[in-house]
Amino acid sequence: MNIAKYIDHTLLKPEVTKNDIKKICDEAIEFGFYSVCVNGSNVPFVAEQLSETDVKVTAVVGFPLGAMTTETKVFETTNAIDNGANEIDMVINIGALREGNNELVLRDIQSVVNAANEKAIVKVIIETSLLNKQEKILACQLSKQAGAHFVKTSTGFSTGGATVEDIKLMRETVGPELGVKASGGVRDIKTARELIAAGATRLGASSSVDIVKGIQSTNDGY
Repeated sequence: MNIAKYIDHTLLKPEVTKNDIKKICDEAIEFGFYSVCVNGSNVPFVAEQLSETDVKVTAVVGFPLGAMTTETKVFETTNAIDNGANEIDMVINIGALREGNNELVLRDIQSVVNAANEKAIVKVIIETSLLNKQEKILACQLSKQAGAHFVKTSTGFSTGGATVEDIKLMRETVGPELGVKASGGVRDIKTARELIAAGATRLGASSSVDIVKGIQSTNDGY
């Protein structure tokens, strides 16, 4: 198993500089990670750095709270794609889901999928640590109904990250048609392998280099 090809090498902290972003791009090229995942303002730089490689560019949208308007998420999506993003990781409207406003959640996801217009893969971050089991199932069902390509556990900025139990539930809910991305707290190769065995087809991590080297990371980030 080539763990590197499962990994979206991620750097989403607000204080990062271009030097930090350059470093993760270089690491992604060196180790063969699937993509580099960054905030929207860093997408043009990352796209430039990776332009002669097979490494994809992932942009987060509606990040990290998901509570902005659908129109804002649509603009972020089209802007990121125009700037070179191949993949979009969007956060659902978590409050709307929890209060039973399924129509808003569905429309929110569909609008981003439509804005991506088959130019980019859309992954839907459901923020599992804030949801009960039925809400997790519902979030996955709505994501599938909306035409998304992946469901994803976490932003890495909330109260918890990926668990084997959640990955199994998400995989069971979406079936084989959608990808499942485990993110948040993935810091060692043992955890990475357990999540893949549970049904994850992508991993989001900032400790990616330690993971592929088999080192226990001390990174407390994503």
